[in-house]
Amino acid sequence: MMDITSLLALAGFFALCFAAASTGAKYGPDEWYRSIAKPAWIPPNWAFAPAWMVFYSLLAVAGWLVWREAGIAGAAVPLTLYVLHIFFNGIWSPLFFGWHRVDLALIDAGAMWLSLVATIIAFAQVSTTAAWLLVIYLGWVTFAFLLNLAVLRLNRDRPLDSLASKS
Repeated sequence: MMDITSLLALAGFFALCFAAASTGAKYGPDEWYRSIAKPAWIPPNWAFAPAWMVFYSLLAVAGWLVWREAGIAGAAVPLTLYVLHIFFNGIWSPLFFGWHRVDLALIDAGAMWLSLVATIIAFAQVSTTAAWLLVIYLGWVTFAFLLNLAVLRLNRDRPLDSLASKS
């Protein structure tokens, strides 16, 4: 059975992850997004929210497992990498959907991927369960990176200012 401190910490990890998720709720598909070319293999728009809900939950539980095992001081580097990853995750939607900067969103997606790999490596030293939860999530982040790259390539004939301008 978990004590109140552990439950509050778990709630805090969920709050942190879903704060990043809130940017996706604020900045989502719009007329601009509907007007750009997308690959045939893109999932339907409705599939993204439930998928991200699962992955943000895995991310929260993984962070909490590392905290529970080593505490903030004992896992300072892994948890710093974790927060860095959440930062990159949180700014992707404003870059892509808000500013319509597919190019900057791709750079951010690369930083998100790299920071997640670093987090997995660091988490593995503390909790193999936490690391494996993030490996599952890494598959989705890889897919999201490739999707962002495909959108950039499919729209490369459009001037960047056209991609970046608001509809």
